[in-house]
Amino acid sequence: MDQDAFFIEIQNHFDEALPFVVYRKPNQKTVIALLQEEDELHTVSDFSESGFVFAPFDTTTSETILIPQSQSFEMRLDEYVTTQSNEDVVTTSVEAAQGAKEQHIALVERGINKIKNTGLKKVVLSRKQKINHNYESPVSIFKRLLDSYATAFVYCWYHPKVGLWLGATPETLLSVENRKLYTMSLAGTQKKEDTLDVSWGAKEIEEQQLVTDTIVYNLKDIVDNLQVSETHTHQAGTLLHLKTDITAIVHDSDTKLASIIKALHPTPAVCGLPKLEARDFIIANENYDRSFYTGFLGELNIKTEKKRASTRRNVENLAYGAVKKHTTLYVNLRCMEVDAQGAQLYVGGGITTSSQPVLEWEETVNKLQTIAAVL
Repeated sequence: MDQDAFFIEIQNHFDEALPFVVYRKPNQKTVIALLQEEDELHTVSDFSESGFVFAPFDTTTSETILIPQSQSFEMRLDEYVTTQSNEDVVTTSVEAAQGAKEQHIALVERGINKIKNTGLKKVVLSRKQKINHNYESPVSIFKRLLDSYATAFVYCWYHPKVGLWLGATPETLLSVENRKLYTMSLAGTQKKEDTLDVSWGAKEIEEQQLVTDTIVYNLKDIVDNLQVSETHTHQAGTLLHLKTDITAIVHDSDTKLASIIKALHPTPAVCGLPKLEARDFIIANENYDRSFYTGFLGELNIKTEKKRASTRRNVENLAYGAVKKHTTLYVNLRCMEVDAQGAQLYVGGGITTSSQPVLEWEETVNKLQTIAAVL
């Protein structure tokens, strides 16, 4: 399918108010679309389903939505060719709402006090900001995300009974194929200058190590051969983060995917430590519903058929292939919810005892400017 026809089909599906998702994986060229054939709201019961999932931050009170593979048709664009300039992401000046700075600084101060006076070690605190913009097609915004974020998971997700979300997230929650598990620890933020060879402060290093240690601890009883890479600097648009890669082998086929997801979500990078105490503080103090921000999304038990290799020994078996399943989920960061009036942008940062409230505010401003550049 050529590029114009691909995006026209998606626009038509949106105009007909039918659910869909279109996305590109990090460092890949192929753009994939899954278009649901009716407007029913499907949900996940135990993560044995197949399709594309869209999960909220708080999965204890809200359901995870599914675009079922069996009730959708798939389109693939082998390579997206930019129709715009290939310049780097241009930061945009975003004017904060009146009182937003003071409110966020006060929120961070409450978080620091909570950490100092209780067993809480870290809490991730966020805010949302509405940006008014002239209505335009979600396809146009999605294309600009494709142009700007080659190393991120870029998506546009729509359901008429839920809403329209777009984003470019740098963080993988998990990837599982043939019992091989991959996840990552991502924390710390600074603006990219001219090099990836940068210095990191004690606060960012501490925060990153807390995230890594917690992921390892939560996985150790349900996986084998747990391996942790060296921490390195990772670029996401105009921002830099500290990243650690984590791999393992899932114990056996009886280990349910749901148990792995429960062990990882929400990660310390989007919630805090300990998990339950941090989540309770967030819900009680952020004064807004995160909804799908800092939830997760991606391919769930997607079935693909792999043909056997063409060799002399098995030429007669070429008609037979193995159907394999893979799951790749991403944390819903750097995202926005869009409607006819404007866009709600969501940003946050990790708070520890060494956090400085004004700097935490500035970090959210930098993140907002990065994602707002596509509007």
